[in-house]
Amino acid sequence: MTGGTAERGERATGGDRGSDDHRLITEGLARLASALDTRDWEGVAAAFTADATGYGVTGVENVVAVVRRHLGGCGPSQHLLGNHRVTVDGDRARSLTYARVYHQGAGSLADRFFECCGEYDDLWLRTEGRWLLCRREFTMTIRLGDFGVLRPPPEPET
Repeated sequence: MTGGTAERGERATGGDRGSDDHRLITEGLARLASALDTRDWEGVAAAFTADATGYGVTGVENVVAVVRRHLGGCGPSQHLLGNHRVTVDGDRARSLTYARVYHQGAGSLADRFFECCGEYDDLWLRTEGRWLLCRREFTMTIRLGDFGVLRPPPEPET
């Protein structure tokens, strides 16, 4: 028998709830990518549980701080996401998502870039009716350019 749910890599979750969950999670990924690219730190924080782990740290404030240290002094960036694979098990879910991320330098590094490709491996919890990230890991498979364009925001002048 071909074309069954298991062969397509989907999880049977009963009715439309599974497809709704898949849509809500992929929309959450898109919102987070947009928040990263627009430097909307509150939007980044809103994607995670309070005790989330990601980017090598634990706690939403620390997650935002790490991201801010990389993107805060960078020029424009664009997170392109695709090949979403989402599995849902009750109020828990896992998503695997390919990413291609372009970072343009800023200031004296404006003529440089850093681009990477890889895969996000995210764990989600349904919390008060919303899907929030509780763990995020990124495995980079391709690196191009100057990683130095990722830097903290400039110190305010006094």
